[in-house]
Amino acid sequence: MFKRSFIICAALVATAAFTAAEASAQDATHRFGRWKMDSDAPAPAINIMTYEAWGDGGMSITVAATNARGQDSEWGYNTMFDGDFREVWGQNGSQTSVEWVNESTTRISNMRDGRVTQVIINVLSEDGNTIENEYVRMDENGKVTGVGHATYRRMQ
Repeated sequence: MFKRSFIICAALVATAAFTAAEASAQDATHRFGRWKMDSDAPAPAINIMTYEAWGDGGMSITVAATNARGQDSEWGYNTMFDGDFREVWGQNGSQTSVEWVNESTTRISNMRDGRVTQVIINVLSEDGNTIENEYVRMDENGKVTGVGHATYRRMQ
């Protein structure tokens, strides 16, 4: 009985240590800065994401875009990478949640009017200078209606 309890306790300690190491590896500061979408990507003609510190370990994201017709827009949100939906400013009826997948990847869920309409897999490159976004759009039944891709490069 003692041996079994010891093994269970050791497994729990190892799991806690792994979880703590995993959490510390998930550092948003590597993403801080300004990122510009590659110019050969489809509209919007210009898209710049700015990632900044927010709260205790969170991040504030601002997106400034100019579409192909020359119309400017700006919107953004804050996240603690906890999967909780938070309001998006600059987009009525929108909320966004962000959570870590691993130390270089986040899953971003965009909700509009109470329904998740898009999931983005956001991957930071090993050298920290490129972000690859895979956009999965869904209809009201959760069926995938489209998949897109964009590459963002760190602005110097």
